[in-house]
Amino acid sequence: MFDTKKILKMANKDFEKAWRETKELIPNKHIDKKYPRIKPEFGKSHPVIDTIEQLRQAYLRMGFEEYINPVIVDERDVYKQFGPEAMAVLDRCFYLAGLPRPDVGLGNEKIEKIEKLGIKIKDSEEKIENLRKILHQYKKGTLDGDDLVFEIGNALNTSNEMGLKILEKVFPEFKGLAPESLTLTLRSHMTSGWFITLSELINKKPLPFKLFSIDRCFRREQKEDKSHLMTYHSASCVIVGEDVTIDDGKVVAEGLLSQFGFTKFQFRPDEKKSKYYTPETQTEVYAYHPKLKEWLEVATFGVYSPIALSKYGIDVPVMNLGLGVERLAMITHNYDDVRKMVYPQFYENILSDRDIAHMVKVDKVPITDELYNLTYDIIDACIKNKDKESPCEVKVEKKIKFYNTEKTIKITLFEKEEGKKLLGPSILNEIYVFDGNILGIPESFEGVKEEYVKLLKDAKDHGVSTCIRYIDSLCFKITSKIEEALISNTNELKIRIPIVRSLSDVNLKIDELALKQIMGNNRVIDIRGPVFLNVKVEIK
Repeated sequence: MFDTKKILKMANKDFEKAWRETKELIPNKHIDKKYPRIKPEFGKSHPVIDTIEQLRQAYLRMGFEEYINPVIVDERDVYKQFGPEAMAVLDRCFYLAGLPRPDVGLGNEKIEKIEKLGIKIKDSEEKIENLRKILHQYKKGTLDGDDLVFEIGNALNTSNEMGLKILEKVFPEFKGLAPESLTLTLRSHMTSGWFITLSELINKKPLPFKLFSIDRCFRREQKEDKSHLMTYHSASCVIVGEDVTIDDGKVVAEGLLSQFGFTKFQFRPDEKKSKYYTPETQTEVYAYHPKLKEWLEVATFGVYSPIALSKYGIDVPVMNLGLGVERLAMITHNYDDVRKMVYPQFYENILSDRDIAHMVKVDKVPITDELYNLTYDIIDACIKNKDKESPCEVKVEKKIKFYNTEKTIKITLFEKEEGKKLLGPSILNEIYVFDGNILGIPESFEGVKEEYVKLLKDAKDHGVSTCIRYIDSLCFKITSKIEEALISNTNELKIRIPIVRSLSDVNLKIDELALKQIMGNNRVIDIRGPVFLNVKVEIK
């Protein structure tokens, strides 16, 4: 804490001097608690979910009411809606299937097997009858499969674990069961759900009305690629009323997409001509995005066919507009591959350059405050004298208390060979992370090979600095070694680091998670450079 009275007295006497000296009152953070090794923590939302929420709010602002449509659709509804096209549509659908329930008897052979497992059942007609009832209930569907093991155990007055063992060892009929297809499908078009929903609302809700639904659809694609997934989100709406036409679709498209930054719109006839739309109403929406400077296909709308509507008892026109959420999210979040956007855990690097910079830390750091602070005295001496002509030496001396004993630490930085400088040219290189690489960037690019200059400049301009120079981490290594010497009662030590080739050479370490990503993505850790650091330490 500050001595406020003393500070004010100093300021009244000589403000300029007090202003400069009070700098020492602000603590120097531990090097591993300095930026960027500390960082703000934020949650991160998914671009698809963000786009869904934006679409929800956009629809709500336009007066639409939100509904949830059925996800499981019987194939009979597909035939009703799509007419002759139904078979082609169903080819794209996932059919649901279920395991058959076997008719399992309880003869003498099975009773013998249960006896061999240690369950006394032969002389208990009650247990045999209870087990028969359970098997019968399962066959009839009045007992759920996930309750079967528990109920077998109850019927035989034994544990749940033994019930499972009996099911496995005594009733092999359950092991070879194969799924049998049902007539139920997973919704491949939101349209399938709208017909079912509107058939229930048409005589209950006053006309006109506007509804929207944003939910998953499932499509049996031949393969997933950069623009196709087997499950995607549809942002779909309907307007139901006596005067509804395709002009309502144009208005909705403009109103919806203008909220996402699209400016100009083109409405082009869709050549697919789906049979659930009225002829000459199926329309593709192309919108111009000023940021991307191109026209993009973003939605489709049309008026449902009176034939399909009539099959559901709907006697007024219905305009439907459908928009692929992932398609819009790719545009607004600047992705070129839907797989990378939806499933980044499988296709993209999880760690950003900022994340990797956070994971680069100084390896050895002294624990005691006095030696920690001595590090900065050594750093200052190195920087001031780094270009001193050799042969030369620079001394740093300090008295410290170590376990109630006063010690004098004498540090000599030296270079004996003539025609050199005290320290090598890479001593002030700074560690940067750029495009997943860890690089040592010099203060100046003079003397750097031409083929490396652009990379180093880009890293310095666009990468993330760790704010660690070689001299910083190396001086912490020196004071850490001094601390080890004090503990072991060593009076003298020498440290020599001629050339840096790896992070450990400059007393740095990196989290294994970051290292795995760097190596797995063929990125590099390149911090090579001459530092020519020679140190002699005497302890008295």
